[in-house]
Amino acid sequence: MAKDRTQAQGLRELGGVDRVVHEPARLMILMILYGVREADALFLLNATELTWGNLSSHVSKLEEAGYVEVDKGFAGKKPRTMLRLTGAGRRAVDDYRATMQAALKKPGAR
Repeated sequence: MAKDRTQAQGLRELGGVDRVVHEPARLMILMILYGVREADALFLLNATELTWGNLSSHVSKLEEAGYVEVDKGFAGKKPRTMLRLTGAGRRAVDDYRATMQAALKKPGAR
């Protein structure tokens, strides 16, 4: 009975999931950045298979939320955009993972 209440609590927490993180394209970007120190926009473009416009739009939302830092500069004469996860972004991914795991836990599982 207590385990059922725990699962029900996990399901209720889904209502409070961070919508910035939950959107599939942004979640993909965050998960890629979670595993590396930093990545350039071209790498993210290829890894996510988003268009430049979609990638830019989602990165802007992540930057506004404080989850991603964007550093624009040059590599020689070529423009280069580098992205990295902030501490808040790492915590947001960790919180999202914990919420999803709690919600998906099977009844009776520990």
